[in-house]
Amino acid sequence: MNDCLSQYKNELQCESSPGSENLLQCESLCKSYQEGSLRTDVLRNVTFTMQTKEMMAIVGSSGSGKSTLLHLLGGLDSPTSGEVIYQNRFLNRLSCRARAELRNTELGFIYQFHHLLPDFTALENVAMPLLIAGSKKAAAQDKASEILVAVGLEKRSQHRPSALSGGERQRVAIARALVNSPSLVLADEPTGNLDQYNADSIFNLLGELNVHQGTAFLVVTHDLSLAKRLSRQLEMRDGHLQLPLILEV
Repeated sequence: MNDCLSQYKNELQCESSPGSENLLQCESLCKSYQEGSLRTDVLRNVTFTMQTKEMMAIVGSSGSGKSTLLHLLGGLDSPTSGEVIYQNRFLNRLSCRARAELRNTELGFIYQFHHLLPDFTALENVAMPLLIAGSKKAAAQDKASEILVAVGLEKRSQHRPSALSGGERQRVAIARALVNSPSLVLADEPTGNLDQYNADSIFNLLGELNVHQGTAFLVVTHDLSLAKRLSRQLEMRDGHLQLPLILEV
C-alpha cells in the first residue's frame, strides 16, 4: 500500500528528469471560505509540481475548484494553508506589491472571455501591459507587433475588437498574455467561448508557442479532447487534484 501511495504522489509531482527544472510547486494547498458557521472547503491538500516549458491540463467539472486553484497559482488570492512556490519563491511570503510585480512581469493570464478594451486596437491592447509597466510607447508597440506576428494577426493589428472574430479576439488575448515574455501562462477555459474549429486553432497555437518560445502553459479546461493534446493531465474532483480517469472522447 505504501509503495502504491508513493508512486501515485510521484506521478502527481512529476519528478524532475535530468536537466529539467521545477517552475511551479504546490504543497498541501487548501482553500476554505467561512460564512457564519458554514465552512466550504474548495481545495483540499493540493500537491503537484510543474516543470519549465511543460504543457499541463487540469480537467474537471464546474465547481470542482479549478479556477480557485488558478487564482492561487497566479497570486490573485491567498490559500488558507499550504504553499505556492514559483521559481523558488514562496508567493504567500511576498508583499502585495511584490506579487503584483511578479504577475506583471513573469506570469501571463488568459481567460474564457478576452477582456479586451473595446476602444483600443489589437496592437494597443497587446501593448497595454508594457505601457503600464513603464515602457516607452514605441518600444511597447514594437514588441506588441512582434507578438501579433507570432499569433498570426499582423494584418489585423489596427482593428478594434468589434471588428475581429471570436477566434481572433482570443488570439489577441493570448498575445497580450505573452507580451511580457512570461515563463508561465495560466489559462482558464481559454476555448470555452469558441466553436470547435477555433478551439482547435487556439490549442494548436499554444503548442507552437510552447515549442518556439519555451513558454509553459497550465490550462484549465472541461474539454477532454483538447486536454489530451497537452503533455500531462490532472483532474480536479471535489477539491482534490488527482490523476485523471482514462480520457476517452
